[in-house]
Amino acid sequence: MNQNTTILEKIQRSILITSLISFCSCILFGCDSFVDIDQPDSQLTRPAVFQSKSTATAAMTDIYAQMRDNGILTGKLAGISNLLGNYTDELVAYESGAYSSEPFYNNAVLPSNAIVLSKWNAAYNQIYAANAVIDGVNNSVVLTAEDKNQLRGEALFVRALNHFYLVNIFGDIPYIVSTDYKANSKVSRISANEVYSKLIDDLKTAVDLLSPLYVTSERVRPNKATVQALLARVYLYTEQWEQSSNMASAVLNNEYLYSWENNLDKVFLKDSSTTIWQLSPDYDGQNTQEAAAFIFPSAPPTLVALSNTLVESFLPNDLRKNHWIRSVTDGNNIWFHAFKYKQDSDTGSSSEYSIIFRTAEQYLIRAEARAHQGDLIGAKEDLNKIRSNAGLPNTGALTAVHIIEAVLEERRHELFTEHGHRFFDLKRTGRLDSALNYKNGWESTDSLWPLPQSELLTNPFLTPQNPGY
Repeated sequence: MNQNTTILEKIQRSILITSLISFCSCILFGCDSFVDIDQPDSQLTRPAVFQSKSTATAAMTDIYAQMRDNGILTGKLAGISNLLGNYTDELVAYESGAYSSEPFYNNAVLPSNAIVLSKWNAAYNQIYAANAVIDGVNNSVVLTAEDKNQLRGEALFVRALNHFYLVNIFGDIPYIVSTDYKANSKVSRISANEVYSKLIDDLKTAVDLLSPLYVTSERVRPNKATVQALLARVYLYTEQWEQSSNMASAVLNNEYLYSWENNLDKVFLKDSSTTIWQLSPDYDGQNTQEAAAFIFPSAPPTLVALSNTLVESFLPNDLRKNHWIRSVTDGNNIWFHAFKYKQDSDTGSSSEYSIIFRTAEQYLIRAEARAHQGDLIGAKEDLNKIRSNAGLPNTGALTAVHIIEAVLEERRHELFTEHGHRFFDLKRTGRLDSALNYKNGWESTDSLWPLPQSELLTNPFLTPQNPGY
C-alpha cells in the first residue's frame, strides 16, 4: 500500500466484501472479536452487520478488544500507563532502542517515533469504527429503539474518550465524526477548546441514551455512570468545577451499583464493587496486560520499574505502598514494581480485568472541584475517604489552596501507573516544568507529543507540527 496514504484512507480502502455466513460463524462459534476470523474492522460499514442485535453488538465489542490490545489505553508497554509513566516521574525504563520505552523515559520522542504513530493510528481507527457503528445503527430498520440507544451511546462514548486522550497528548487535533474517507483525508486540526466542546456534546448525548444498569454483569460495556465519570473528569480538566462535582456525585450516588471496598487487595479484582468500567481479557484464564508489563520476579529489571522518586514519596504507613508496590532484590540492590494487578500469567479463570474508571478517582475529582468552589468540608470528606482507606489520618489542610495541594498529592499515590493521570495532572495544573526539570532532556515543549511525521506529509491540513519538534 502506498505509504503516502493517511490512516483514515487506509481504513476505508481496506473495506472487503464479507458474507453473512462469516457473521453467523462468529455467532455460532462464540468469537468475541471479528479479528478472530480474520475479518477487517472495515466490515463494520456493511449493512448486514446491523441486521441483528448479535452482529451489531459484536461490532461494538470488537472496538473494546482493539482498545485493549492496540489502543492508547492498552495495558501493554505501548500503552500510556507505561509510556506516560516513563515520560513523567513514575517509571524508569531499562529497555533500549527506538521501539521501546527508552525515548519516552529520556524525553527524546521524535515525530518519526513508531509508537507515537501507532497510538495516533489506533485512536483514529477506533474513532472510525465508532462512527461506522453510529451510521449502521442509525440506518438499521431491524434493531429495536432500546438496542439502538445502547449501541449509539457506547459508540459516542468511545469516540469522545479517544478524542479526550488525543487532545491531551497532542493538543489541537481533528475531531472526526464521519466515515467519509475523502473528507477525513483532508481534515484540519481544531483548537483544544473546540475539541472539548464537541466531546462534551457527544458525552451529554450518550448520557441520555445509556441505561443506569450494565448490560453485562462484568461491567465491560459502558453504562450511564461510565459516561458521567468521563464527563466529571472532562469538566475538571476544563475547570468547570460545579459541573465536575455534580457529575462525580451522579456516579457516586449509585450506591446500589458502587459500594466502597476497604480491602486494597480487592480493588483491582474483576468483580470489585468500585469498578465503573473495565476491559476484559482476550480469553478466560488470561489476566491483565498491565501485570504482565509491570511485574518482574527477579532483579535487575529488564523492562521498567517504579522510580525511587515515586516510591519514596509515600508515607511509611501508607497501606498502598505495602499492598500496591512490591520490591525485588538481587542481594545488593532493590527495585520496585507496580503490584495493583497481581496476576502476571494465566490462571484457571480470569481474576483481574483492566480497570479504566473506578470510584476512587471520582471522590478525588469531587474533592478538588468542591475545594475550588469553597466547599471545604465536603472536599475534606471526600479526600479523607481515600486517605482512610490507605491507613492515613485525616488531612490537616485547612484552606482551599492547601486542600487542592493535598488532593493532587493523593491522586499521585492513588492513581499511579493508571492511564497517564500523573502526566495529565501536572499538565493541567501547570506543574510539568517544575516537577520534571530534573530529567535529562526535558523541555517545556514536551507538554505535547509530536504529531506523526508521516501524517503531516500526507495531509498538509494537519500542519503546523507541535512546537519543539
